[in-house]
Amino acid sequence: MAKILVIDDQRSIRNTLKDILEYESHSVDLAEDGEQGLEQFKAEKYDVVLCDIKMPNMDGMEALDKLHELNPDTPVIMISGHGNIDTAVEAIKKGAYDFIEKPLDLNRMLVTIRNAIEKKDLVTETKVLKRKVSKTYDMIGESEPIARVKEMIDKVAPTDARVLITGENGTGKELVARWLHEKSNRAGQPFIEVNCAAIPSELIESELFGHEKGAFTSAHKQRKGKFEQANGGTIFLDEIGDMSLPAQAKVLRALQENIVSRVGSDKDIKVDVRVLAATNKNLKDEIANSNFREDLYHRLSVILIHVPALNDRKDDIPLLTEHFKDIICDELGMPKKEFTDDAIEELKAINWTGNIREFRNVIERLIILGQATITKEDVMAYARPMN
Repeated sequence: MAKILVIDDQRSIRNTLKDILEYESHSVDLAEDGEQGLEQFKAEKYDVVLCDIKMPNMDGMEALDKLHELNPDTPVIMISGHGNIDTAVEAIKKGAYDFIEKPLDLNRMLVTIRNAIEKKDLVTETKVLKRKVSKTYDMIGESEPIARVKEMIDKVAPTDARVLITGENGTGKELVARWLHEKSNRAGQPFIEVNCAAIPSELIESELFGHEKGAFTSAHKQRKGKFEQANGGTIFLDEIGDMSLPAQAKVLRALQENIVSRVGSDKDIKVDVRVLAATNKNLKDEIANSNFREDLYHRLSVILIHVPALNDRKDDIPLLTEHFKDIICDELGMPKKEFTDDAIEELKAINWTGNIREFRNVIERLIILGQATITKEDVMAYARPMN
C-alpha cells in the first residue's frame, strides 16, 4: 500500500481518483490547488504525487519545482487536459516522473503509479545500502595515532602520489586505501583491489596484466588484467611484500612508463592508474634478504602511511565498540545491546594481537552470546577464550 497525494482543482477528478486508488488499497490525500498540496506535502511523507497542471493560485509546473525542492526522491506524475508534446517535455525536464493526459486512461495511470512506487523503493534501498557501505568503511577513532593517519589521508588523497601503507595484520590498511581513493579526484572511477598473497606466484602476472588467448594451457580466451580494469582509477596492491620478483619487475615498468603488456603479447597498453600498496612486512628487511626490489620500494613509497595497532590506540575502544555494535545488531536483526563501563574497561585490558579484525569478531561474539546489557563478566567469559 502506498500513500498518494492528489493535487487537482476539479473536485470530481479528485474524488474519482481517490475512489479508484483506495480500491487498489492505497491511502489517498486530496488537495485542491498547488499551495494546499505543498502544505500537505510538507506535513506528510508520500510515495507518489499526482498533480494537475492548470490550477488557480499556483499551477502544476510551479508546484512541481517546489515539490522537488522539498523531496527530489518522491515521484510526481503530471496530469492535464490541456497538454501537448511541449508541455509533456517541459514537465519531464523539470523532473516529473511521467505525464498523463486527461481524460485519464485508468489502466495506464495504475501501471505508471506502480512503476513510480517501484522506482522510489529502489532509490530508497540504494541509499540505505550506500549508507551501510559508507558506515562499514568509516574510519573510527579520535586518538592521536589515528588522527595523524586521517590528517595524512586528507593531505595526500587529492594528489596522484603513490602511497605505501604499512601496519600489522588486521589494522585496517585496506580502509586507508579506500579513503585515499574516495577522497581523490578518481573517486568516481574503479577501485581495484589485488591481494598479492592470495594469488599463486605463477598466476600473479596474468592477474595483474592480463593474458592473450593461448598464452598458456588454461588461457582459453583473452583476459584484461587488474591494471587495465583500474584504468582511470586506483589499484590497491595488498600484501605486496608477497609478490614474486618477476611480477615486481613488471609492476616497476608499469609505474615507470604507465604501460602494461598482457602475458603472451608484445603489445604495449597505456594505462592511467594510481597505485596504492600495503604490507605487513618490513620491506627494508625483505630488500636486504633479496626478496624485494629496492627500486620498486622507492617507486611505491613516495608517501608512507603507518596504520597503528589497536594496542597503540586503546582510547578508541569505546567508539569502536559503539560502531561495531550498531553495525552487527543491524546485520543480525537484533535489538541494540549496551556495554557497561566496566565491560569497556575490560576490553581495553585485552592484548589485541589481531587488531581491529579480532576486535570486531569479539564484539560480534559478545552480542550473540551476551544479554541485553553486556558486562565485564561477559567480556571475561567470551572475549578471552584463549587467555
